[in-house]
Amino acid sequence: MKRLSKLTALLLSAAMTLTLTACGGGGTGSSATPAPAATPAPNTGAPAGESYVVGICQLAPHPALDAATQGFKDALSAELGSAVTFREGNAGGESANCITIVDGFLAENVDLILANATASLTAAAAATSTIPVLGTAITNYGVALNLDTTEDKVLGGNISGTSDLPPLDQQAEMLHELFPEAKNVGLVYCSAEANSVFQVETVQGHLEGMGYTCTQYAFTDVNDLSSVVQAACDSSDVLYIPTDNTAANNTETIANVVIPAGVPVIAGESGICSGCGLATLSISYYELGEITGRMAAQILTGELNVSEAAIAYDGTVDKMYNPDMAAALDITMPEDYLPIEG
Repeated sequence: MKRLSKLTALLLSAAMTLTLTACGGGGTGSSATPAPAATPAPNTGAPAGESYVVGICQLAPHPALDAATQGFKDALSAELGSAVTFREGNAGGESANCITIVDGFLAENVDLILANATASLTAAAAATSTIPVLGTAITNYGVALNLDTTEDKVLGGNISGTSDLPPLDQQAEMLHELFPEAKNVGLVYCSAEANSVFQVETVQGHLEGMGYTCTQYAFTDVNDLSSVVQAACDSSDVLYIPTDNTAANNTETIANVVIPAGVPVIAGESGICSGCGLATLSISYYELGEITGRMAAQILTGELNVSEAAIAYDGTVDKMYNPDMAAALDITMPEDYLPIEG
């Protein structure tokens, strides 16, 4: 009886071994069934099986910020394909809404936050020290984050990104090229925007070095914008407006004052120029967004540590002008200025 049991056990063991070998395809004989070839993972640009959620907080809807967001999405999608999903929030020009939008991103535990404009950056910086935050359309990170230095680098933390700081010395030279006989320049900006203050003070130094008399005209919000612009027009030959978000959101209000007054505006970027300005020396905000998107791809895939990423810039600038404003002011522009389309 015991001998029979041992024989039965040996037969069962042999049968199980043969069955497992056939199912696994590991045999070398002609009777073994080969295992099917593995289906390659789709080429998303991301590590196999990885997926990412990116939150985008944009301060307001206007051409420059819209272009930066679109450039970011296009570049990041080109790098990571379907592996990246976007969550977008627009604060409608209200800084408090940026806080709400960013809090939503934290609740969802997104993998990275794009902070488009200064108020979005400050909201994200206050909300998290662990989720990577990339800024775009930020003039100066030191000023925006109230750091001890105004150098454009934020090393050692969770924040980096791109800067839209234009060549302010060259913008001053543009004003001088177009209006060499002007005497008084009005500097119009929103006092609530630290980066606007920084730009105005820097440009003022350049312009005064050229012999202009400069006066600052600060408005607090849209409610006193029209009256401040009117005061500036009354005492100025030409106005300068930096890359100011409040001004960018209210170019029609500015145009309704400067056109009847016959006072030209040199603008810090093309979005403001297209609404109320005569000329600008501007970067491409779409390209700025693309640079930020490629940086985001490197951070998400582990190729780049956000704490070591230096602030990046778009080094290409173009002389541009607003044909409608030139016609309204009866000013003939030099041939090397490109018309702003649309």
